Amino acid sequence: METRLNKFLSERGVCSRRKADALIEAGKVRVNGKVAPLGLLVSENDKILVEGRAVTTRRPPEVYLAFHKPVGIMTSVDPRARDTIRSYLNLEEHIFPVGRLDVASSGLLILTNDGDLAERITHPRFAHEKEYVVTVDRPIRQDDICTMAEGMMILGSRTKKADVKKIGENRFVMILTEGRNRQIRRMCEALGYEVKALRRTRVMNIELGDLPSGKTRSLTQKELKELRKLTGLTA
Repeated sequence: METRLNKFLSERGVCSRRKADALIEAGKVRVNGKVAPLGLLVSENDKILVEGRAVTTRRPPEVYLAFHKPVGIMTSVDPRARDTIRSYLNLEEHIFPVGRLDVASSGLLILTNDGDLAERITHPRFAHEKEYVVTVDRPIRQDDICTMAEGMMILGSRTKKADVKKIGENRFVMILTEGRNRQIRRMCEALGYEVKALRRTRVMNIELGDLPSGKTRSLTQKELKELRKLTGLTA
């Protein structure tokens, strides 16, 4: 049975469908020795290479992990790079992070080989919640909390409304439903603050809780069932 190449890569835990499309467009996927075009239909009988690495023809067992990323670890699975999640955890090739968390930030990342779930969590059209605790370099004004909550201009466009609550003299909690590059840091910088610490504490229904820095845990069946329900992958 043939299936689209991006779906095939997603099902084999290589990456999400969107990431697969980006790799295909960049000419980094070869099928039977030829650079693959978008929309190509493939089967288990085809020899598929992604960035020179062979893709298994069998669908691997599904993996769902919560990881407390420390500061200084890159959200990357590039085997050639140093200080990445893959090298830090010695991850198998078919497991990847859902979304990103910049190197200077810490907190919750979901790791999986379920490309369909990763796509539903990260695609902007689904607008799922992600929660952060932020510490800045000086006392934060309530007016600035309101400005961030109502939306503000960064990178040439206005951010979506967010739930922002002050929890200390220079600390606040922010819940976002979008994920622009370094969004919270850019918002703070635009208001004259320097972010000293940024920690993601929740992705949808999955909470960081007391998971120690640098450690992983498997998602519970209850968490996974709710997560799949929230992403629309189950009735």
